[in-house]
Amino acid sequence: MLPEKIHLEIVTPERRVLERDVDEVILPGSEGSFGVLPGHAPMLSGLSAGVAVARGGGEDVVMAISAGYAEVDASHVIVVAETCETADEIDEQRAEAKVKELEEEVASNSETDPEIVRLRMLKHIARIRASKGKY
Repeated sequence: MLPEKIHLEIVTPERRVLERDVDEVILPGSEGSFGVLPGHAPMLSGLSAGVAVARGGGEDVVMAISAGYAEVDASHVIVVAETCETADEIDEQRAEAKVKELEEEVASNSETDPEIVRLRMLKHIARIRASKGKY
């Protein structure tokens, strides 16, 4: 018999961001976003910077997640991420300013590795999207 809910736990090195039973989880996998429903096959996935969503009880909790990993089984999802912020915790103006700053850094041909700048930019773009509820 399939479980009716999934127990979701999201942690970072600083805190436990979310722990609750949900109907569905959407995560930004390293190979693309994926959804998890009750009864999902066991898997381990790397996560990239992006928007995550926890759906349950008629509400969506939208979050910005940076790199990490997710361990999934039929009734549990455990996410360990470098950073994770819920939409209401994000300062959208600060995230937009950070993206602009990084764009200027790339345009100035600085010594910074472009891949590092790209990854940092993806993190802040995810923060902007999450703060607007876009996923």
